[in-house]
Amino acid sequence: MPTTTSFGTTHDGTAVQLYTLTNAHGLQVSITNYGGTITSLLVPDKDGKLSDIVLGFDNVSGYQSPEYLKSGPYFGALIGRYGNRIAKGKFTLDGKQYTLATNNGPNHLHGGQKGFDKVVWQAEPGTSADGQTLTLSYLSKDGEEGYPGNLNVMVVYTLTNDDALKIDYSATTDKATPVNLTNHAYFNLSLGQSDDVLEHEVTLHASRYTVVDDTLIPTGELRPVPGSPFDFTRPHHIGERIEQVPGGYDHNWVLNPGSGDGAHPAALVYDFASGRTLTVTTTEPGVQFYTGNFLDGTLQGKDGITYGKHAGFCLETQHFPDSPNHADFPGTILHPGTPLQSTTVYAFGVRK
Repeated sequence: MPTTTSFGTTHDGTAVQLYTLTNAHGLQVSITNYGGTITSLLVPDKDGKLSDIVLGFDNVSGYQSPEYLKSGPYFGALIGRYGNRIAKGKFTLDGKQYTLATNNGPNHLHGGQKGFDKVVWQAEPGTSADGQTLTLSYLSKDGEEGYPGNLNVMVVYTLTNDDALKIDYSATTDKATPVNLTNHAYFNLSLGQSDDVLEHEVTLHASRYTVVDDTLIPTGELRPVPGSPFDFTRPHHIGERIEQVPGGYDHNWVLNPGSGDGAHPAALVYDFASGRTLTVTTTEPGVQFYTGNFLDGTLQGKDGITYGKHAGFCLETQHFPDSPNHADFPGTILHPGTPLQSTTVYAFGVRK
């Protein structure tokens, strides 16, 4: 069974826990029920040395500090009800306009002022045929952060014995509502040895991306990537063309559909220094590739590491940003009687 330890107390006096899952090869992931947050992930390098590859803190206080809340990086957190942005915090559903918090410039981001990243989830550690598990559940009540419907959410983390972190998302609602669930882990496959991820080599299984305006809201255009710095259909280092993208990468790639409705490849990341690889598969239609552009060195995490610009990258599997306002994007409206089911797998390996 996973181990359970104290992770401190929230500002309102709620005690929260840290659950550590271990697999047959010694890989470990630690997750707190505060925000469903992945706080550490130990995987081996090419020499077999286990070390942490995600950004985060060693106590809940780190995730509640004024500096953290001001910068809002969402390290490792579960994101909802709606991951990514909704333009001007407004959408219309069944003839009624809903107004959400505008907490990212003029737009709504990652569920609002108190999204799923800032709530305490019910947690149940366990085991399955695939490995140790942590089941998190949360009831988002009708009207919470402006969203309609009572939304029951369950997220199951499984650390599999074939060296992958599997995340199964499910949800039901009693009223139609937009839902877009994801995880916001920041990876650095040489964390502690390299200050940034610019030398990481990335492949994205996507031939188009969503063009955005200067507030990062999609214009509606799904632009082919060939001939642009958004073309990762073949491997490229993150830093190779990042200067050609104003602000850095923070865009949704339209994943190439797989066969059937099952999981399809999303990304492959390789870090030459450590030999580590990260392979992402998902049932989601998109992935937000974000390169830590807003990190500025004001946050110090585990082991005294300061998180500067590009200290980590995110691969947030998702439906597209602002989908409730784009009828031609894959739908994000969850209806009563039709449960949401989504799975993303982050698999780890090495190249010698």
